Amino acid sequence: MLFSLFSLDFSIKDIIFADMKKIVYIIGGLYQPSGMGQVLSCKVNYLAEHTDWQMYVVLTERPDLPFFYKLAPKVKFVNFDINFDELDTMPLLKKISAYRKKQALYKEKLTSYLMEVRPDITVTAIRREINFINDIPDGSHKIGEIHFEKQFYRRFDKPYLPTIVNEWITTKWQGVLIKQLARLDKFVILTEEDADNWPMLSNKIVIPNPLTKYPTVHSNPNSKLVISVGRYDPVKGFDMLIEAWAVVAQKHPDWTLKIVGPGDKSPYLEQVKRLKLEKKVICEGSTDNVYGKMAEASFYVLSSRSEGFGLVLIEAMAVGLPCVAFSCSPGPRSIVSSSHNGLLVKKDHVPELTEAIIYLMENEKERFIFSKQAIMDSEHYRQDTIMKKWESLFDEIMSNCKQ
Repeated sequence: MLFSLFSLDFSIKDIIFADMKKIVYIIGGLYQPSGMGQVLSCKVNYLAEHTDWQMYVVLTERPDLPFFYKLAPKVKFVNFDINFDELDTMPLLKKISAYRKKQALYKEKLTSYLMEVRPDITVTAIRREINFINDIPDGSHKIGEIHFEKQFYRRFDKPYLPTIVNEWITTKWQGVLIKQLARLDKFVILTEEDADNWPMLSNKIVIPNPLTKYPTVHSNPNSKLVISVGRYDPVKGFDMLIEAWAVVAQKHPDWTLKIVGPGDKSPYLEQVKRLKLEKKVICEGSTDNVYGKMAEASFYVLSSRSEGFGLVLIEAMAVGLPCVAFSCSPGPRSIVSSSHNGLLVKKDHVPELTEAIIYLMENEKERFIFSKQAIMDSEHYRQDTIMKKWESLFDEIMSNCKQ
């Protein structure tokens, strides 16, 4: 009798586990700050805490380091310890050999894992697994979400090779990618404009990134502080922003620029010193209180050379900051509207950036108007609103498979 009861209990657990809806998210790494890591971890946590999906996360990088972005207790995760990131430190020939070995190991481990978990849906952030994920026979529906615009994704651009060679490799590389993307059940793109750059795909859908946390503080339009947030990396264009500030400071010496973010500040501090802006430009490290820092300023500047989306713009707008931004990609163009909630300027055009900054400094009334509009526009990106789109997508895919 006891054996029968135990057998019955075991069978019920098996049935319940088998009936659970499961999603595997392949993220890569969560041990260092990044916009993609922030968004993906928050989406996974939201689904784990607010829906009946059982969430699984696959990581590949640095299991020895603590998470920068925490996962909810309900989320099950595994780290394959592939460490693709170390490829960036290797010379070319060694890198090619190491990549092949790592990729083979990754394919083996991911295949084994998906075959064991048997998820209903597998989501890839279009990293290295896109090369083979469609061939894993685990029975799950495959969704891809890209966090970069097409123009800058899978571009081969080595300065020691002729342009024609770089372009040929890029074309071949992107061609292989497109074939795999076409096999996905759905391909999620961040903006309508970038979706138009993928005319060869019929499985695409647009879902922007969500504002993962809404602020409880608001900016002071009377402040004479301008802020920019991001990692200290050439792609963020802080060198151009500091160059612009050299002109701005001459006309408005009572204003200050503050740059906040992780990374090596030394090249920018050297530029500040060379331009004699030590009292006009402040370079700070990363912070866990971004909204608090933003609330000290009266407007925000995005000087990036490229942006996959520009979630930081939405964060700034939610605080009430009008935004000045380079029109560097579909992301900023879909978020910032000139003379509405901020000002868009020509990509990499420092004189236009300078003029836009000075314009907002000198037009307090416009700053107040743009500030109110920025707050209203940021509401469209609230997490609940965006995550409903994801839930609808998952429900649609599951409904179609039952028909």
